[in-house]
Amino acid sequence: MSTEEGEIRGLHYPPPPALQNYGATAPSTDTASAQAEQPLGRISAKRAYLAVGVLCYINLINYMDWFIVAGKVMVLFIFCVLLSAPLFGYLGDRYNRKVVLGLGISLWSGVTLGSSFIRESFSWMLFVSRGLVGAGTASYSTVAPTIIADLFEKEKRTLMLSLFYIFIPVGRSVASKVGKGTDRYPSCLFKVTPCMGAIGLVLLILLVPQPPRGMAEGNAAESTPASLKDHGERRTWCEDVVSLCKNWSFVWSSLGVTTMSFVTGALGFWVPLFLSRAQQVHGNVPPCFEEPCNSANSLIFGGITVVTGLVGVITGAEVARRCKKINTRADPIICAVGMLTSSPCFYLAIVLSQKSIPAAYIFIALGEFLLSLNWAIVTDLLLYVVIPKRQSTAVALQIFVSHLLGDAGSPYLIGIISETIQKRQSDRSYLWDFQSLQYSFIVCTFIGVLGGGFFLLTALHIEEDRKKAAPPLKATRATRDIPNSNSRTQRCVSTAY
Repeated sequence: MSTEEGEIRGLHYPPPPALQNYGATAPSTDTASAQAEQPLGRISAKRAYLAVGVLCYINLINYMDWFIVAGKVMVLFIFCVLLSAPLFGYLGDRYNRKVVLGLGISLWSGVTLGSSFIRESFSWMLFVSRGLVGAGTASYSTVAPTIIADLFEKEKRTLMLSLFYIFIPVGRSVASKVGKGTDRYPSCLFKVTPCMGAIGLVLLILLVPQPPRGMAEGNAAESTPASLKDHGERRTWCEDVVSLCKNWSFVWSSLGVTTMSFVTGALGFWVPLFLSRAQQVHGNVPPCFEEPCNSANSLIFGGITVVTGLVGVITGAEVARRCKKINTRADPIICAVGMLTSSPCFYLAIVLSQKSIPAAYIFIALGEFLLSLNWAIVTDLLLYVVIPKRQSTAVALQIFVSHLLGDAGSPYLIGIISETIQKRQSDRSYLWDFQSLQYSFIVCTFIGVLGGGFFLLTALHIEEDRKKAAPPLKATRATRDIPNSNSRTQRCVSTAY
């Protein structure tokens, strides 16, 4: 029975053969050598690409559900994502990942469909339902990237992850343009995305394989006694967290991702209003005293976000693929360059908005492009500095920290700073309202520079942590018969992984 067949049979994975001695004498050299030589049952390239297509489709639905509803409901949504991500990280590292994904998709699609029948008089139920949707979507964001990591290796993995993350801005744009809901009135998408989710669930069951953890890297040594401590099954969630906290590449890169989330969250929330106030100062639009205000800024900014997100993710993945052939530290360096160069662009956009709206749009677009270079790279970086059996937990912790300290609080921090500045002026005007928000936005530029520093610190540890996450060498050396291309047999001595 192949590894894949054995894993699909049940929710919980059985211990690997090398760990089933239960205190008996360790396997002999010949036995260990034979186990190392067993094939991993690799999945065909056609099925792997098909699986990525299905996962990308479900990711589109995932982020459509993220941004269907605006307003205060998003606070509860993100809060539930924070709480549930560590749970799904634990499940994703220990149980069948397809089952975990299927449960998450069923949860968020079912609750979303039920939300479409909520009446205005029971608007409180919409808050509760959005919290449950947040819990469901956290399962997908946590587990799905690890499946892609086990289907592809090196450059192909970076490319596939970039395709996966392209659908984040696409899903956000579709949700905002097709039918954005408010706190009380569910969007028309509440009936559309559950149907799409049901299709995605069927495709997941039929077309997406369950690859053995570490398969892409040929990580067969995870089941050897020598790798029990760091690569084995017998560990607790707390032990995983402690180990990740000692992984400096993971720690510094997670802080870098947090700064990215902080900046994108603040920009997404405040930029349309900021540009609207700038236009009022220029006299291009009349003042708006009651929400919602009719403005094209939201649509323009949404379009810029989608285009720069698509181009940035693809460009970042390709630049990383080329640069890693020259420098093994290319990934964190590219991320640092993206953060350090996006900050001046955002600063110029903030300053020039008082003089020229088109110039502000240009530098906002350039800054978002530079920021988007990092999205696929940071996930790829995480996946090769963390052992396969700890990757879901690592992704979950990164999601938890980046949202908690990033986009969950950055819009409110910018708002508080703006209001504090406004109160210092007794005679308020349109210009002062604009300038107060302008001054508060300066915080984002400093956070961006701080993020660049975090990625530079990541570059100092990346090589060491990559080696630690690589499959450990076995203590014995095995002599094997290896057929060559001319069907003749060569005797060679090699170190098995």
